[in-house]
Amino acid sequence: MKAIIIAGGFGTRLRPLTYNTPKAMVPVANIPFILHQIELIASYGIKDIILNLHYLSMSVKSILEKERRPGIRLYYSIEEIPLGTAGAVKNAQEYFDEDPLLIFNGDILTDLNLKELLSFHKAKKAQATLTLTKVEDPTTYGLVITDKKKVVKEFIEKPSWERVTANTINAGIYVIEPRVFREVPFGIEYSFERELFPKLLKEGQPVYGFESDAYWIDIGSPQKYMQAHRAILQGEVTVKLRGKEQRKRVWMGAGSKTTKSTKIFSPAIVGKGCDLKADSKLNGFTVLGDHVSVGEGSILANSIVLSGTRIGKDANLSDCIIGFNCRIEDQVVISGGAVIADGTVIKKGSRIGIEFQTNSRR
Repeated sequence: MKAIIIAGGFGTRLRPLTYNTPKAMVPVANIPFILHQIELIASYGIKDIILNLHYLSMSVKSILEKERRPGIRLYYSIEEIPLGTAGAVKNAQEYFDEDPLLIFNGDILTDLNLKELLSFHKAKKAQATLTLTKVEDPTTYGLVITDKKKVVKEFIEKPSWERVTANTINAGIYVIEPRVFREVPFGIEYSFERELFPKLLKEGQPVYGFESDAYWIDIGSPQKYMQAHRAILQGEVTVKLRGKEQRKRVWMGAGSKTTKSTKIFSPAIVGKGCDLKADSKLNGFTVLGDHVSVGEGSILANSIVLSGTRIGKDANLSDCIIGFNCRIEDQVVISGGAVIADGTVIKKGSRIGIEFQTNSRR
């Protein structure tokens, strides 16, 4: 059996993090995101994984070749132009065999039980099985309506509230028989959600919905990216982490240095080769990438700092994301959901993302 990860998108919702780094390679808990998906798939004995790539495809291949795990065989299907979700899979048809295809959208973090999903697909003799998850607000997703036997009856893409009759959405994880792709046009944009799945329903093909209560999130926006990190740090989703767990839910990478007055409150992840100076403090829900330095007296909370960034003295960072190789000078304050692009220099005393309140007198 083969798996396909659709990872060719531009990651526009996650900018500025994706200007230099494809979404599939943006670190989540200090690991390129797509490796979490590969790890999950391989843990169920699926060793042949096809990666659909387009945006910054060469950088993805370069990183994955360095990160290659023994026994996992990676195949690359490169889109010359964006082909949509179904079109992207069709583009990889040279790698298909007769077995069902396990298909992942490239921005889904989950610990879904794939054995149960595959068994469901086989038992139902389905042509296509869609994993479904429940959300509070389905209006920004693809709503999927099923009957009591879990047969899919209707797709409603990004419905208005007037059309919401259920809260089960398309989770972007499918099992599909390869014969389904015979009629998908080659080399043109073609969508699962708007074209292929509705076509299968119209033809009366057996399409089923597999409901799961496993952890699920689309990491494709800064808010969701932060939320995914909180879930990992709290243990809501099972993923492998790098570094040594020095105490409960505090991971420290090799070669990282602290002082006696450095304080790290759980949960937190500190990458390898970091340097946390005297009286610096990580106030929980903070992730430092590799080779990050934190100056004396600086305080970080609920923040993600990517590799190579240097933070000066007496800085205060909260509820923010800092890109690769930034320089945050002394006494800088960053908060309020700010996302700082790679290589940015923020000068001494700057305040970013702060809400100011003014009292005027008449």
